[in-house]
Amino acid sequence: MFEQLTDLVKQFGSDAVVNNAAVPNEHNEAVMNEASSSILDSLKGMVASGNVSDLAGLFQGDNASDGSNPVVKQLTDKLSGSLGEKFGLDSEAASGVAGSLIPKVLGSLVNKAKDPNDSSFQISDIINAVSGGDSQTSGGIMDAISKYGGQFGLDQDGDGQVGISDAVAAVSKNLEV
Repeated sequence: MFEQLTDLVKQFGSDAVVNNAAVPNEHNEAVMNEASSSILDSLKGMVASGNVSDLAGLFQGDNASDGSNPVVKQLTDKLSGSLGEKFGLDSEAASGVAGSLIPKVLGSLVNKAKDPNDSSFQISDIINAVSGGDSQTSGGIMDAISKYGGQFGLDQDGDGQVGISDAVAAVSKNLEV
């Protein structure tokens, strides 16, 4: 999951990082790696603190690329602080990089996870990555997602609920492709 996330950051990092005069060229790759780590660590932190409803809400509708989404804002703020701290970017430059990168990466990640024709990100992989493989935590995330899941096509078996069977069905479907 980290590699796929890093690929998304690199995809959107050209304008936000590489072509940004505020980011010294020698820090481009490290800044993008920091963005990937920050996203994954922040999502894991949300799960660890029991904030699965916001995480589930991230997958609802098309709000993952909306800077006013609480999850997007939290991740943007965290990355902005980290870029200032680790790379000496002033607050305006760090906020600009994070504000440009995080919504695009999260929006793409969520869209890919919701797209049954795109196997690069599976909802089950994301849940496993952010829960650390803890089945109880994964179940809690799936419960929260099932509140929203029907609204964005995760109900693979058409039973009106989103559960592990839907994750298995999505994986099986993608293995057949």
